Amino acid sequence: MKIGKNAMTVLERRYLMKDEEGKNIETVEQLFWRVARAIAEADRHFDSAADTEALAGRFYEMMTNLEFLPNSPTLMNAGRELGQLSACFVLPVGDSMEEIFEAIKQAALIHKSGGGTGFSFSRLRPSGSTVRTTGGVASGPISFMRVFNMATEAVKQGGTRRGANMGILRIDHPDILNFIDCKKDNADITNFNISVGITEEFMHAVQHNNTFKLVDPKTKQPAGELDAREVFTKIVESAWRNGEPGIIFLDRLNRDNVVPSQGEIESTNPCGEQPLLPYESCNLGSINLVNMLKKTGKGYAIDYKKLEKTARDAVHFLDNVIDVNKYPLEEIDFTTKQTRKIGLGVMGWSDMLAYMGIPYNSEEAVELAGKVMKFITETGRAESIELAKTRGPFPLFNESIFAGGPPLRNATITTIAPTGTLSIIAGCSSGVEPVFAYVFIRNVMDGTEMIEVNPVLREMLEERGLYSDELMKKIAAEGTLAHIEEIPEDIKRVFVSSHDVSPLYHVKMQAAFQKYTDNAVSKTVNFKHDATVEDVQEVYMLAYELDCKGVTIYRDGSRDSQVLNIGSVKKEGETPVETDPEGYPTNIRPRPRPEITCGLTERMKIGCGNLYVTVNYDETGICEVFTSTGKAGGCPSQSEATARLVSIALRSGISIDEILDQLRGIRCPSTIRHTGMKCTSCPDAIARVIKKTADMIAAQKPASSAILEPKKAPEQPVIVTKHSKFCPDCGSELEHEGGCVSCRSCGYSKCN
Repeated sequence: MKIGKNAMTVLERRYLMKDEEGKNIETVEQLFWRVARAIAEADRHFDSAADTEALAGRFYEMMTNLEFLPNSPTLMNAGRELGQLSACFVLPVGDSMEEIFEAIKQAALIHKSGGGTGFSFSRLRPSGSTVRTTGGVASGPISFMRVFNMATEAVKQGGTRRGANMGILRIDHPDILNFIDCKKDNADITNFNISVGITEEFMHAVQHNNTFKLVDPKTKQPAGELDAREVFTKIVESAWRNGEPGIIFLDRLNRDNVVPSQGEIESTNPCGEQPLLPYESCNLGSINLVNMLKKTGKGYAIDYKKLEKTARDAVHFLDNVIDVNKYPLEEIDFTTKQTRKIGLGVMGWSDMLAYMGIPYNSEEAVELAGKVMKFITETGRAESIELAKTRGPFPLFNESIFAGGPPLRNATITTIAPTGTLSIIAGCSSGVEPVFAYVFIRNVMDGTEMIEVNPVLREMLEERGLYSDELMKKIAAEGTLAHIEEIPEDIKRVFVSSHDVSPLYHVKMQAAFQKYTDNAVSKTVNFKHDATVEDVQEVYMLAYELDCKGVTIYRDGSRDSQVLNIGSVKKEGETPVETDPEGYPTNIRPRPRPEITCGLTERMKIGCGNLYVTVNYDETGICEVFTSTGKAGGCPSQSEATARLVSIALRSGISIDEILDQLRGIRCPSTIRHTGMKCTSCPDAIARVIKKTADMIAAQKPASSAILEPKKAPEQPVIVTKHSKFCPDCGSELEHEGGCVSCRSCGYSKCN
């Protein structure tokens, strides 16, 4: 097999079967045989004498040669009891309480099985509307998004993949202004990507500086109007601030809806590349373009004969997935098989360009993108026609826009998905993105550093005798080759990283792939930190003008200001201040307990009796918490432990709001069984007394007092914002690409 060391690590950590103790019980080779045999077995549905072992061998070779890989749920679950193989689902959210919570339940089942979900909240009546059945007032789409978010948070705790969601609201919904700002706080609704569903009517109003009408989804009546340019500017400013919301061009999704008789497409999967009808799912897979190259006397060229064979086998593979899949809901099973959508995409695009000596940010690359994607889509469609001859077309073929042409087995063939983890396994660049960083330093457990170098760059530098660890560290520190004097200009011209590529070329590349892609293209337009709001607006307008189906942007550091790092760069000869994988200093000690404090003690009734909570403070702020229990008992050791940790946190500079967020609402069975309680648990009781004390102090002090934010001790190191974000699993820097966040070092991914 061609599996590299990093790929082995990711497969062993995230994909191999494990026993109850978490130990791997299969090898990487066995994983690929498990998947190949399970998928090949579908051929028996159409031919009882099919040689499925020979087909499994073809699939196994295609995967282990890293020519094609299916989406993660297929690698994880094919041939296993769970058997859920799809990555993408869209669920409907109706306007009744029953429909809303049915969608939450269905989403939980999908997340448990390893899938991601997309929702449109556009059917929900706006906040403040009257609820006729109860006489109450509707809370609106955003409040229910938070309920969906909390359910995802609960389910993802035990899964092999983190639950991810897409939330979409139409631009003409009365709550659209609040929706645009609903993720203004980076810590809010964290399990959702959000996008505004843009209409052609709205964009026409923006271009002509007109107003547009809001529509009540319940009554279908006008509900006011807004200035289109002002709303568009608000969307742009929010995206500049932290990357959200993205935009989805709804009318374009429905222009390419192959079965319009079945209703409108109203949402996509979490990364935006797969528009789906309610209860549809899609199975994705990607061709590794690096392995579609051949060496010639003039360098590297695309081996179109190999690409054709791989695309045909991949379509056969993905069509089989539909039939062996164990869907989480009967409605999804039925709806998926009505259209049999598949999503064949690519990865390694940037690496392929580098081998061919073509800069990503060039017209030559844009032109080649269209040529390659057109070839894959046409080849995939030809294979789908061949499959339809023996297996039959998708059931809704006669109701589709293809009626009258040759029958197709699959309503859609191609999708450009993010491939964060898959591209690590394949050892190539992700999706159709430029390379985020050609060299990075990976910190391993014993504190040593490992240099990770893009294989194409390494090969090029070694051929010219330029490679050295010192040079690689210099590139890693710069984040780009552009200013490295030791690198020849012809190499700099080709090996451009994500931030070397102008936003213009990010969008042009997305549009080139979109032109020949059935579904949509998952792509992130990366901006430098000093990009302006006007820069973002230009990209949003360009994506509209170039017929993209949506666009996602990320301005470097815009979501990560909460990450702390020691302020100044280490000077030569100095010992660096130690930090944890997320950049927080580890050698900062809490300030000493003051000699004299003031405070208050409150008796709180809990399920076990009484809990006495004492909160003390000095001139700097609240500094300690003590607890004791009454004669009835309780959990004195746990309460004392909680109080000690809270005290340390308070004297270490952690904000009171953050501490309260962690403690409030924790529920204990012994407390919630009783009625009339003021708290839900011992931690909740502690939080309530801290809050009461903080409010009392605030009332006694001038408004300018900083007493609620404990000060750092004078000897603490200076802390400043660092505009980067690190992997929660391994500490390496995260990459924003393909509408997602992933780690090239260990395979962590927010959504794929």
